Amino acid sequence: MSNLQDPSHFAETTLPKQDYMARILGYGVAAVTVTIGILMGYFEPAAMLVTLIAIAYPHLVYAASRPFRIRRAYTTRQFLIHGDAVLCGFFLGYIQLPVELSVLFLVMINTSFIIVGSFTAWAFCIISLVSGAAAGVLIFGHVPPEPVPVGLFLTCAFGVAVHLAVSAFNSNRQARDLIRLKQKFQGQVERFQALSHQVSKYVAPQVWESIFSGRRQAKLETQRKKLVIFFSDIVGFSSLSEQMEAEAFTDLLNQYLTDMSRIALKYGGTIDKFIGDGIMIFFGDPKSKGTKRDALACVSMAIEMRRHMLKLRKQWAEHGMTAPLQIRMGINTGYCTVGNFGTESRMDYTIIGKEVNLASRLESEAEPGEILVSHETYALIKDKIICRQRGSAMVKGFRDPVPLYQVVDYRRDLGSNPSFMNHEAEGFSLYLESDKVRDEDRDKVADALEKAATKLRTRGIVQKKVEKPAVVPPTTTGTTH
Repeated sequence: MSNLQDPSHFAETTLPKQDYMARILGYGVAAVTVTIGILMGYFEPAAMLVTLIAIAYPHLVYAASRPFRIRRAYTTRQFLIHGDAVLCGFFLGYIQLPVELSVLFLVMINTSFIIVGSFTAWAFCIISLVSGAAAGVLIFGHVPPEPVPVGLFLTCAFGVAVHLAVSAFNSNRQARDLIRLKQKFQGQVERFQALSHQVSKYVAPQVWESIFSGRRQAKLETQRKKLVIFFSDIVGFSSLSEQMEAEAFTDLLNQYLTDMSRIALKYGGTIDKFIGDGIMIFFGDPKSKGTKRDALACVSMAIEMRRHMLKLRKQWAEHGMTAPLQIRMGINTGYCTVGNFGTESRMDYTIIGKEVNLASRLESEAEPGEILVSHETYALIKDKIICRQRGSAMVKGFRDPVPLYQVVDYRRDLGSNPSFMNHEAEGFSLYLESDKVRDEDRDKVADALEKAATKLRTRGIVQKKVEKPAVVPPTTTGTTH
């Protein structure tokens, strides 16, 4: 096998050549059998025409089928095998179907049918063989044949045996080639999978998946869609970069972006880009659950990011960073142009429009730890999320004041039985998401909280006793008589 790079090359070169050699051998057996039969006087001299046809037919077929093999290799192979079946049946009908020779030729032609590889193809080949034999009998008539001479039978049997041996050898070699081809392509598939995994880190997972599944083409095209747009950044992060070593600062930033990206993907957000410590995310493309659910997912993501920032602050404080970093976020909902922008050789999947600008302006207006949403977003989430109106603001690029709404928390977490608790004081830090505590850990957590409460109360009582002033008993003086 000369080329393992392309499976179509295997179908267009190796298989046709093997079929060509098998066809030369099979028709050669027929030509030799007829020639020996003529010399022995078993066949009429006119049967020499069969010999000539058997010798020329494989070469003519190979040359004539070349254009079709290039375009439709498999179909051409099937068609030629059915042609062989019809021609073989016609030949058997011509020689009057002697039992001895018919059995040998049926064994030989059935070997070729079986190599086709499917029961349906084999069944249709048998039908073609019977049809050819019937046509031969109808055209040439049928006279009970004389017994086949032993020499003629042995000659035909030897030729059939050689044909079977060569067919078995070719089939074995073809199987080995296919195994080698499979192994090579398996290696290429694994290599391409590894490369595609590397490439996927440079684009949003949703975009990568839609391209590799064939739902989206990598071409310059855009569309208008209603999206929910999110912007965030860390307050005071730029000044912090001037105070920290480059390596420590890089590790901190990468940890922050990694954790926030994980939260974004959890809620189905499409990460558009990172701008230093800033993150731009949108919901609604390439997949959308409807604008209302997209908006709720986006705000839920923002709430979890705000809560997660508390964990990061504790972790960073343990490593000596005392700056109380907080994030600010802005969210807007509206129609944007989304798609591939750039050139045919370098494009970027992103969104543009005034609604994107408004989301960015809301983020700039937010205070540390605050989530600001537009009126459009507020209207979509107000039944699940409590928001507080924070007046309005004049923002760049907009003529009229923009209403501002501050996200407080989930309605379920502001009732009498909240699932989220957070409290910080000197010497004390509590972060609890009760709905995320596993059942097998609930008793352990409750015991730890009870022990902490007991310790605090005991410490308070002891402290009060220490601070309480001692009572000095009164002294008396008298005269002894």
